[in-house]
Parts: sequence; structure tokens; C-alpha cells
Amino acid sequence: MAGIDEFRVDDGDVNRYPVRPKRRSRWPGPLFALLAATVVVVLAYGACSRDQQPRIAIPEGIPPGPGAATPPIDINAPGRSADQLHGWSAELADSIGVGSIALEAYGYAATVMAETKPECGIGWTTLAGIASVESRHGTHAGSTVGPTGQVTPEIRGIPLDGGPGVAEIPDTDGGAMDGDPVHDRAMGPLQFIPETWKRWGVDANGDGVADADNIDDAALTAARYLCERGGDLTAAEGWQSALMAYNLSGEYLTLVRDRASAYSVGVRP
Repeated sequence: MAGIDEFRVDDGDVNRYPVRPKRRSRWPGPLFALLAATVVVVLAYGACSRDQQPRIAIPEGIPPGPGAATPPIDINAPGRSADQLHGWSAELADSIGVGSIALEAYGYAATVMAETKPECGIGWTTLAGIASVESRHGTHAGSTVGPTGQVTPEIRGIPLDGGPGVAEIPDTDGGAMDGDPVHDRAMGPLQFIPETWKRWGVDANGDGVADADNIDDAALTAARYLCERGGDLTAAEGWQSALMAYNLSGEYLTLVRDRASAYSVGVRP
């Protein structure tokens, strides 16, 4: 694959192309301030019983924790560089309920950003939280994630035709990417709209093609977009800004936070 340092971001596009159609938030501003409170992770014990195991409490603040650290890898290794994270993902996948290939994709994307844009600080847990909400990690409606990260069958959102609760986005790609020549549809495991993908999409699995239906490509593209929109994602304000740029909904932000926080302490949401 091309060296990661060859990726470029056109700052002029940042405010023009949201990943998904923006929806009005139903949450008042002060409620978001509450999310910024720091929450200490503690072990919660139920009734005293030898058969009962301690339960890990899920943190409630933002940003969610970074989760289990990824081991050092060569982000420019030939082929699917994320394969280097197989051992790491195999240890975590079952406990958090995320497929190993998908987890490798999130870990790789976070590792790339840590090396190329360290001031961002995005965790793989945030990417996993988003992908869980958007497509169940590429498994929505029976789709599966292959060994190269390819998601089949392709996942497509509803037509963005201006119906009740739906933004209207006339076709921008002639149906070449999303299969709809009339209206755009969100695509792939991270649900990018075609116009956003054309400006941000990158190849992350080494096949030379930036493909919204490949979870490696989609995860790294999402990481780049979020880092550009939020700046420092280790800060509550930056993380919130990034998530609201991805989908302008307070309920969405909270759902992603809850799932990412569960992953951060090694449990299923």
C-alpha cells in the first residue's frame, strides 16, 4: 500500500461534506456538559455469593477510554497491514462481541493516526462504537466481513429522498458507488455518503482501492475525518465536536459513547 504519510486532507472540504446527513439534535446544550464529567471505573459487586462474579461498571463520561493498547506494528507493511494485529484482536474479540477482522481494522486505524497525527488521540474504541451503531461491525442484515476486510453483501442505507426524518440528497455519483442513480445512500460498515467518500476515502488494506465497503478502508477514513473535525479527541470538547460532525444527533453521540465505553473496559455493550 502507499505510505500512510502520502495521505492528504483538503481543509477546504471539511465543513462542506458531513459523513452522514445532519439531523437536528433533540438534546439541549447543557446536557452535553454533563457528559464531560470524569467517571472513575470501579468494580461493582452484586449480592455476596461465591458464584457471583464481579461486574465491571461502564464509564459514563466523554471521551470513552482508549481500551486495550495495540502492540507496535509497521503501519506500511505490505499487504493487509492490519493482519499484524491478529493476536491482539483474538484476545479481545469474544469478550467484547466484535469480529476479529473488524477489530483489527479499528486497531490499525487508531495506530495509523497515533503515528501520523498524534495530537488527535483517537481510540479504536470510538471507531468500534460508531461501527457498532452504523452496521453491527459490518454484519447488518446478514452481511459478513471477509479476511481482507471486505463486507459482503454491500450495506446500503435508505434513499436520502427527503422523506419524513430523512435529509434530501440528490444523486452525486450517478449510482456508481451506492447503486442509486436518483438519490444518494449511505454506504458500507461506517455509512459514508458518496460525496464524503470521494473526498476522504483511503486504501488501508493494501489492495490499491479506496472502498467504502471494506472495513479497513472505512475505519481509517472515519478516523481521519474525525481527527480533522474534532482536533484533540482526548478532550471532551474535541470528541463531542467530532461525533456531532459525523452525525448531528445527541442520541447518536450517547449511543456511540455507551458502546465505546463498554469496549474500553473489555465487555460487551
